[in-house]
Amino acid sequence: MRFATRAFLLSFLPFALLLTGSFWAMQKLVQSTVRDELRSSLRENHLSVANLRSRSDLQNSRFLKVVGENAALKAGLQLLLSYRASTAARQTVEDQLRELCEQMGFDLLMVSDSSGGPLAAVLRGPGTGPVISIDAPHAQVPQRGLMMLGDRIFQVASVPMDQGDENLGEISIGERFAFSDFSTPAVLLRDSKVLQSSIPGVSLAEAEAAFSGCRGRAECDVKLGGETYISLPLQSISFGDGYILRSVQNVDSANGPVQSVLHNIFLTSLIGALLAALVFSFVSARSVVRPIEALIANLRNSESTGLLAEVKGDLSPIREIRELESSFNRAACAIAEAQASLERAYVEFVGSLASALDARDPYTAGHSRRVSTLACATARALGIEQEDLGKIRIGALLHDIGKIGIADSILQKPGALTSEEFSVIRTHPEIGRRILGGVNGFAPYLDAVELHHENWDGTGYPGGRRGEETPLAARIIHISDAFDAMTTGRPYRPGMSPKEALNILSKFRGSQFDPEIVDAFAGVQEEGAR
Repeated sequence: MRFATRAFLLSFLPFALLLTGSFWAMQKLVQSTVRDELRSSLRENHLSVANLRSRSDLQNSRFLKVVGENAALKAGLQLLLSYRASTAARQTVEDQLRELCEQMGFDLLMVSDSSGGPLAAVLRGPGTGPVISIDAPHAQVPQRGLMMLGDRIFQVASVPMDQGDENLGEISIGERFAFSDFSTPAVLLRDSKVLQSSIPGVSLAEAEAAFSGCRGRAECDVKLGGETYISLPLQSISFGDGYILRSVQNVDSANGPVQSVLHNIFLTSLIGALLAALVFSFVSARSVVRPIEALIANLRNSESTGLLAEVKGDLSPIREIRELESSFNRAACAIAEAQASLERAYVEFVGSLASALDARDPYTAGHSRRVSTLACATARALGIEQEDLGKIRIGALLHDIGKIGIADSILQKPGALTSEEFSVIRTHPEIGRRILGGVNGFAPYLDAVELHHENWDGTGYPGGRRGEETPLAARIIHISDAFDAMTTGRPYRPGMSPKEALNILSKFRGSQFDPEIVDAFAGVQEEGAR
């Protein structure tokens, strides 16, 4: 695609999208504002109801304390507790409850035993009807909250009735639950079942189907009568026993202000058009500059990494930039191939160093390569990644390179070494690090060379490191080196069998050697012996 065509499309199409997006964003903004106002209204209503309930609860608690100290009622309750099956005892308590209920204007009054089981109850009839005795409900009476008797729901509060230090039971009062305190429509649910509703024109069955999706959610939207409502639970008051009161507000009817706001969009669109021309002119220029900046960033990165990485993906659909990108990637491939060739030569050089070291002592010929093979097999068994596996392989080849600095009279001595001679031998890890430390390419292997004689319990050398303070590569090479040394013959002793050497590794597992690596090494050897 030609640059002129692309510049035109980058200016025109985004402008059209911007206008469309502006209308959509404005509409969403207004709708969000309306919803925020509805939420605020519902929360204010909840707060008002909570304050009313709080005052009502305070008044009821005072009444309850008075009723709970009624001596005649306590005496009647003691008689009923002693003769639970006595009709006369129950009627005596009911008469006392009826008298208290009529005097204080309660809708429900009942007494329960100390375990919460109802004993006797009286109920006011519809409106200002008479107070009548009812069979005590089978359900346990809540300390505070809602309680359902038949098709009627009561707001219940209870206090204990004590005689001295003895608890006789509880006295509970109840008021009929009504939606008159709410200025907005509401529904009362229990375990997702709608018990009562004040939403006009909506049946309980329709409300229950609509609110089934609100379970476990605070704010939710429901469809009722073809209109959308926003619903919030009344959380400032606990109704207990699975009861939830949710108030609702009609979102559709509240969206009227949207129309007035949308009239301002035309003015906004004009201003947005001017801004879009500036913005997308800038974007058009960036469509050329950005790909070139990406290529320059790749070149700068190669200065620190030493690697020239290929550019991934198409930087630009512009033909000239695509050709530049293709040329850049071909150059990166050529450099990568040259580097791979250099690394192969480098590895061959390392192998030559190891062979030169082994050639000094015919009894240890091939030792470095065998240790490298053993260490790599163990690393694979431990699930080490391929990149780290290469470091272990070369580190093992170089692990004894410091012995170049040890005199032949000590290194090739046919008998056992004296303590002074052994002290000289112990310096070969540090000598190896000094030899390799002057070459940048050997930096990844310095720890393996210097620390392959460190023990798991900190008794090794040269630094006395403990446990995982020693790098993993050095711990693997330590075990591989010990195994090959034990199984290789010397002038002063024959080599051990692999089984004997594995037994010694197992003996010093957890003291001289990393126990996890010993187990992996043994597994590799046992697998190879099959």
